[in-house]
Amino acid sequence: MFQIEIYPFSFFLGFISATIFWLLASRARPLWEEMRANLKEQREAAESRKTNTVEENHRRITLRRAQGMHLAAQLFALDEILQEPMLIAPPQNVEPGMPPKFEDVISQTLPYLPAWPEIAAVYLPQALTLPQAISGNANIVIVGQPGVGKTVALARLASLAANRSENLEALKGHIPFLFHVADLKLPIADPKDALNPLIEAASEHAPIFDLGKLPDFFKNTFKNGLALLLVDGFDEIPPESQQVISEYFKIVLQNYPQTRIVTTGAPEYLDGLIPIGFAPLTLCTWSRHQNEKFMEQWGQLWSQTVAMEAWAQTGPDQVDPLLLNVWLSADNAHLTPLEITLKAWGAYAGDSLGPHVLEVIATHIRRIAPANTPLAALETLGMQVMTNSTPVFDPRKARAWVKSFEIAEETPEGEASEQLEEKEAEAIKEDTKPKKGKKIEKVVATPTSGLLGKMAASGLLINHPNNKMRFVHAVFAGYLAGHALTYYNAEETILNQPDWSGKYLAMRYFAAHGDASKLVQSLLEFSRLPMHRPLFAAARWLRDAPKNAPWRGKLFGTLAAILQSEGIPLSLRGQAMAAFVLSNDPSAATLFRQFSTSLSFELVQLAVLGVGAMRDAKSIRALENVMDAPSLSVRRAACMALVAIGTNESLEIVAQTLLTGDEDIRRAAGEALANDSSEGYDMLRDGITINDILLRRAVVYGLGRVHHAWALDALKRLQVEDEQWVVRNAATEVLDAKTNINLLAPNKLRAPADTPWLIEFAGKNGTGISPGVPATDILLLALKSDDPDARMAALPFLKYTPTEGVLIQLYDAMYKDDPELREAAYNILWEIGLSGVKLPHPSQYGFG
Repeated sequence: MFQIEIYPFSFFLGFISATIFWLLASRARPLWEEMRANLKEQREAAESRKTNTVEENHRRITLRRAQGMHLAAQLFALDEILQEPMLIAPPQNVEPGMPPKFEDVISQTLPYLPAWPEIAAVYLPQALTLPQAISGNANIVIVGQPGVGKTVALARLASLAANRSENLEALKGHIPFLFHVADLKLPIADPKDALNPLIEAASEHAPIFDLGKLPDFFKNTFKNGLALLLVDGFDEIPPESQQVISEYFKIVLQNYPQTRIVTTGAPEYLDGLIPIGFAPLTLCTWSRHQNEKFMEQWGQLWSQTVAMEAWAQTGPDQVDPLLLNVWLSADNAHLTPLEITLKAWGAYAGDSLGPHVLEVIATHIRRIAPANTPLAALETLGMQVMTNSTPVFDPRKARAWVKSFEIAEETPEGEASEQLEEKEAEAIKEDTKPKKGKKIEKVVATPTSGLLGKMAASGLLINHPNNKMRFVHAVFAGYLAGHALTYYNAEETILNQPDWSGKYLAMRYFAAHGDASKLVQSLLEFSRLPMHRPLFAAARWLRDAPKNAPWRGKLFGTLAAILQSEGIPLSLRGQAMAAFVLSNDPSAATLFRQFSTSLSFELVQLAVLGVGAMRDAKSIRALENVMDAPSLSVRRAACMALVAIGTNESLEIVAQTLLTGDEDIRRAAGEALANDSSEGYDMLRDGITINDILLRRAVVYGLGRVHHAWALDALKRLQVEDEQWVVRNAATEVLDAKTNINLLAPNKLRAPADTPWLIEFAGKNGTGISPGVPATDILLLALKSDDPDARMAALPFLKYTPTEGVLIQLYDAMYKDDPELREAAYNILWEIGLSGVKLPHPSQYGFG
């Protein structure tokens, strides 16, 4: 056996040493923890500095790009010439048990016309700024006709986000990612690579030292829910391409559900966006006041900058901007911001081909086209783009379209040109092959010679990555295509295309230059309830078409029939009214005056709004007579129309109504006067000093529609100092509505299983709602119930399940005697139709 011998001295020495070591280690532990924390902070700080540098560079580049995303970018920065974009507030969803949101008289009286914002520009219903519109939690699609300023709206939003504007409130810290659909290489093979198209597109503009850091920057931003994705051009592409983009949005939102997306859309088609929760908001065209303000800004900037250039000094003497603006403002009714911009540019530059809007567009195309380029070459390119439904095209393929117009190069024609064509063909072939295991390199089509290269250099075309090109604006492509179609029999090709903005642009400008009788006849045959989309598309041609065009009479007759049809929604009949107004045809005002004597109050209401939008002074006597109608809606519309006409006589009638009318019509008069920034404002200022309770109450509601500091100050004084509680309460209501304007912004619908009113309704009917299911049956039961709030609240949910059974009940709601339900059902059907669902004629289900 072994015997273990212990040496006391060694044992105690080791014991003491270990004790001292662990004592020191325990005392040093906070120091070690501090050292580790410092090292972690240093690593995080280094990572933060790296990220912040990339972020700041990205914000700076985005701001610079956004400031150049407008028609006159070669002259002025966007913020210098900007008119604040406004979006028409959508109809508000009803939630049982909750108080209704504040709605002014103007919005109650004017039908909701998202496809015709020109009428809203006259009467100014409740509207939202861009920051207010995105203050909800819904993703937005900005809807509008070509040239209304959708790209500018996105650029404005990008600029605000890049500058961390306080106006963005909750989204102030979000980082903008601004792209055009042509920048994105789609579709993607793997949903896990959802950010790759964005990273590749951003790499085209990023500093070279940031390229390696972009993937982490994008992933962190999207993962943390700080991404504001702004995608332009969705409105310009055909349905097949829209499906690719909307599917991509769906993938991004699945991977990064907190991402906020804003894109652009056309009123004809929004394939795939509605089903994934996008809310369409209509961009309002400029009001008369905005037109005047724009002209004033343009004149000042031109005098301070462009007029100082050497070429301008050696030309003819500059005309006084005041005189020019008076002339320019004479005939701006219902023009788009694009058309007004081009009109001002031509007048100040002195190169305009004429005052008509078609001549204004032709002037700018000539201005930005390469020198000595045949017009036929431009028209051929535009026509090929439209007939092939390729607004974003491959320049290598497009070269064949305009090859006959190319100027011969000073190189041998034989072998050299053959080799060039072979290389292009091989490039196209190679571009279509699937690439496996290869790192994707950025390829940008930047032709340096040939006609397309010259067009890109002059600014008529824009280059995009991955061999893509497009016209600088869809209106120019449509104009050139429409003019070219007058020499070819290609109308059928255009007509048979799926609905997209390019199709309607080409037909519109064809109708302006040629005989569109066959097109109109075909569209009228296609047009049907409940939307009549082909009819209203053709109605937009009336403004620019020759006054003696043989098809105008038939189109006007069809519009008049819809305008007079009883029992259909005002939002549908109102589109016919808007079409008459925008036609600028003198007979339209005469027709409205005739309809204003009808026994149908709805027809009178629309006719009155029509003469007001046309500013027809001959209708003042008729409008004064209408003020005695038993219908409150008609009398409200008359007040609005009289203020829109804006003569001393018409304003005097409204002022008299404000002084002596009943309580309801006084409020309508007060709100209507807020649309007149001169005499109307003065009447409201005077009204708050008059010792008449009902008058001051009406003036309060009018001041609530004036967006100036003096009006806000007056409301705050009345809220506190007025002797009558009726006036004080009205001021409180108006101030609360102004403070809570963000409540009008669209929000995502909660799942049916998380919706309190629906759960309660289901319980009363002896059933429940399972999570993850659409609850269509219980929603249809609510739509058919006797509870008006439940009926209204069920409608927004049903647009996501447009089955035949749902459509039948929506048609039934649209034909009920309840005006509010009828309009709401029609708006839901409009959204369903926008999403690509083919809506059957109501007669198929026994309606209409």
